[in-house]
Amino acid sequence: MKLFVFGLGYCARYFVCRFRKSFKTAAGTVRSAERMEELERLGIETFIWGPSRQDERIGGRAASADAVLVSVPPGDKGDPVLAQFGRALASRGGGQIIVYLSTIGVYGDRGGDWVDETALPAPSAERSLARLYAEDAWLALGRETGKTVHILRLAGIYGPGRNPLISLKAGTARRIVKPGQVFNRIHVEDVSRAIAAAFAYEGESGIFNVSDGCPAPPQDVTAFAAGLMGIEPPPEQDLDSAGLPPLARSFYSESRRVSNRKLKEMLGVTLAYPDYKAGIKALWEAGEGR
Repeated sequence: MKLFVFGLGYCARYFVCRFRKSFKTAAGTVRSAERMEELERLGIETFIWGPSRQDERIGGRAASADAVLVSVPPGDKGDPVLAQFGRALASRGGGQIIVYLSTIGVYGDRGGDWVDETALPAPSAERSLARLYAEDAWLALGRETGKTVHILRLAGIYGPGRNPLISLKAGTARRIVKPGQVFNRIHVEDVSRAIAAAFAYEGESGIFNVSDGCPAPPQDVTAFAAGLMGIEPPPEQDLDSAGLPPLARSFYSESRRVSNRKLKEMLGVTLAYPDYKAGIKALWEAGEGR
């Protein structure tokens, strides 16, 4: 298959580098010339799509791809990929698989209870509501054009260069405690495995949670990482006295435990890192945070 990626950011770039050989060609969009040069050195054809410059070839290349990965968040006016390239993608008709990267934030607050894909979304944050609208729009495109569209709802992503070992080394890590609070996580390697499995899946369009299935309090994760490094973890702080900015504090307003059963049983994904301890330990052994 020929692959086209809207938004070669952290996850999408990792996926392309990891599974590049599974595709005949791989191309995608970036926002700057600097990132374009960096990715083309890795053998990934790139096209600039940003506020000040847009390559006119993007629509045609995306429409001709067999597999399309969408890793661009929605904006104030809806999904920007659909707004600019929806017509080009629709012109292809069926025979195309689209994977859209969304968020488990669409479930809203569940008071720490378990949730799976059968649950009715109830987003409380505007950013999560925008994601839900985007999900619906992509699924509608699939129904109208005969395309297969898979929605991957991602948990909090960590991996190389983005993990508590890095923040502890930099001295920016904090241990903020809210009783009963848990967060869900997923290693970027397992996100990539989920994307690859979605493209290979021969079933109908679907929605899949991408989480390690082992939610945990954030302060415990930081303490575990500090233990690997042989240092004292930062002192615990209660949420009310932590002085978090509104966006960071908003994440503590929701608590849920997200099931990954469908991901494993239907897509057949075997997680490389089934919990944060396995993932962070592997990162430490690879030299992260040293």
